[in-house]
Amino acid sequence: MSAFGDLSRINTNLQSMQALRTLQNSNNELGMRQLRLATGSKINRAEDDSAGYSIATKLQAKVRGQAQALSNVGDAKSMLTIAEGSLSTVMEILQTMKEKTVQAANDTMSSTERTAIDNQLTALSAEVTDILGDTKFNNTSLFTSTAFSFQTNAESADSFSVTVGTLSVAGLSIASGDIDVSTAALATSLLGSIDSAITTISDKMGSIGDSQKRLTFKQDALGIAINNNEAARSRIADADFAKEQMEIVKLQILQQTGTAAVAQANSAPQGVLQLLG
Repeated sequence: MSAFGDLSRINTNLQSMQALRTLQNSNNELGMRQLRLATGSKINRAEDDSAGYSIATKLQAKVRGQAQALSNVGDAKSMLTIAEGSLSTVMEILQTMKEKTVQAANDTMSSTERTAIDNQLTALSAEVTDILGDTKFNNTSLFTSTAFSFQTNAESADSFSVTVGTLSVAGLSIASGDIDVSTAALATSLLGSIDSAITTISDKMGSIGDSQKRLTFKQDALGIAINNNEAARSRIADADFAKEQMEIVKLQILQQTGTAAVAQANSAPQGVLQLLG
């Protein structure tokens, strides 16, 4: 409740003090509304809304973490795409090796032709070694590690592991020492190893494809989560320009009336001079 002073007592002008306090309140709130329009934020300091500030800050941290996780998922997919591309090339080489081995498994081949096929198969095996060794992402070899772990969301438990596995010509049994097509029987034996290598590479490519699909789902889910969390943060922390402008118009009117009220309250005690006439 506001106090009311006696205009015949001039040492304390309560009307002027109350009008000035009201004017100062209008000025302060007008400044706050103008700051919101300038920054676009409804909460510019913790004191504006301590609970809202806390919630909005946590949501913003989560959104920024999810945005980085989205980038991580993109990098993971890029890495797996590189691995898939290399395996695709290896698969083409293995199919060529199978074709030549089938040719060597025929008794119509002479020793000269078998030697030429053997040399070609050895060269192809060396190329597989080069491809597997040169397949890297950020200087990390992809076929010399059993698993890779990716952070795919903003929480510590949100990780995703992909097993690529160690691959080598020795492990695929197509190293130079395994290649011998000097007879049809030996070529037939090598054919079994090549078929096994094709199956291994095919399984690896299928596994990588499954991981890529899961990462795509995670990518889509992250995009939706970022939008929803950002919308929630915006409702709490962002300024409603239409509402703020409406309030500013009202406060500007109150500012003008408050200034007039202070002026009137300051002039009212002058009526006391008539008592002294």
